[in-house]
Amino acid sequence: AARSRSLFLWDDGHPMRFYLRPGLAKLRLAPLVLAGGGRLCRVQEPGAVLLAQPGEVAPDGAVSTEYVAECVKHNQRLPLEPFLLAARGRLAFTEAEDAALLQAARGQGAVRVSGCALWIELERSGLTRHSWEAMRDRYLRHLRPRLLEPPQTEDPTQIRGLFAAANREFESTESESDSSDVAELSTQDGVRRSPGQTASELKTGPEDSAFPDVQLQRQERPKSTCSSSNVVGQIVKTMEHFMEKFAVDLLTVTQAFLKNSGDVEATSYFLQTGQRLDGYPVWSREDDLELQKDDEHVRNKLIAKFGAENVAKRIVFRES
Repeated sequence: AARSRSLFLWDDGHPMRFYLRPGLAKLRLAPLVLAGGGRLCRVQEPGAVLLAQPGEVAPDGAVSTEYVAECVKHNQRLPLEPFLLAARGRLAFTEAEDAALLQAARGQGAVRVSGCALWIELERSGLTRHSWEAMRDRYLRHLRPRLLEPPQTEDPTQIRGLFAAANREFESTESESDSSDVAELSTQDGVRRSPGQTASELKTGPEDSAFPDVQLQRQERPKSTCSSSNVVGQIVKTMEHFMEKFAVDLLTVTQAFLKNSGDVEATSYFLQTGQRLDGYPVWSREDDLELQKDDEHVRNKLIAKFGAENVAKRIVFRES
């Protein structure tokens, strides 16, 4: 049936007046209200129906925006009472909605997550039940500060578990494009190294014969006078710095280290630009699988792709 042009008229024939704060909801509902004979107020006026989105802070007597949609759906003016919103705080975000916000904001950069465009897009996509303002507020005030908090532990076992978890997600979520099966960034004896040390401390081994152009000199390593907890503390500070600088979560930073063979400078550049500092591509899971093959032709292909030095570093990184 054709939509009624008197849908939003009172019984006496006067148009219903609605007030809804500016935003996407108003843009969406305005054509429906006007087509049904209703009016929209620029400011809240006495006698006007105050509309609010479910989950927003609303004064007593506010009516859900769902009222307009339901009237249009049924093509008749419905009673207001069933759509009244109780005066209360914002509708709580669920764990699933928080997770969705974190995923959507990952890698977007500080400027984009602080602006409006991203959140307007997410509201249009129906990511959560909340308005874009509520989603942005939730992320900036509650979720991002948690991401910037360093791990509340210096237990090497727990830190190694973090790297293992990041590596598992790294493999499962990016196996078709850009991933790595590198294990935890820890030494076999359980003592952690900083990411920069992991990439720079090259050692000789059976693979040396495959790189006649590269001299892998064993470096003399002084005996560490620092406890493992101090080393872990340095790693945490580096990661915390990257999280704050690039507005990303801990898992993203960890995976960036995995992609860049643990090199601090290369990881920083990658988080900023999405590219390698030296112009070579980042390591993928497929590349790592190729690296494990005892095939000189395959190894030469990797050298051509990444450079001999990077291949050598990757071998050391994988063994560490």
